[in-house]
Amino acid sequence: MIEPKLEVPAELRDLAEKTIDQAEQAFSLFFDAASKSMTSMPGAGTEISKQALSFTEQNMKAAFEHARKLVHATDLQEAMRIQSEFLRSQFTNAGEHMRQISGSVMSVTKDATKGKF
Repeated sequence: MIEPKLEVPAELRDLAEKTIDQAEQAFSLFFDAASKSMTSMPGAGTEISKQALSFTEQNMKAAFEHARKLVHATDLQEAMRIQSEFLRSQFTNAGEHMRQISGSVMSVTKDATKGKF
């Protein structure tokens, strides 16, 4: 069976790429502002919040990269492969992020019970 090509005009691909770039820049500004605001808030939960923000930023960067790859997919099979790889990596990353956050929460809880907060 012949796989149909995705006939997307170059202008539309360029527009999609520019839109992704603009969205990524906007999120970058948001993450910079959020990160700066966290440095002014001392406390036991600050490190966990910074860690969660970092994970969110990593996930957004991965999503933008994923969108760029999809924009350049030439057929449905390639698009499905790209989607499958992205979902697999996101599930792996989510598990790792949860392990790290759980470890941080346990550490903060342990310190709080010892009066180190």
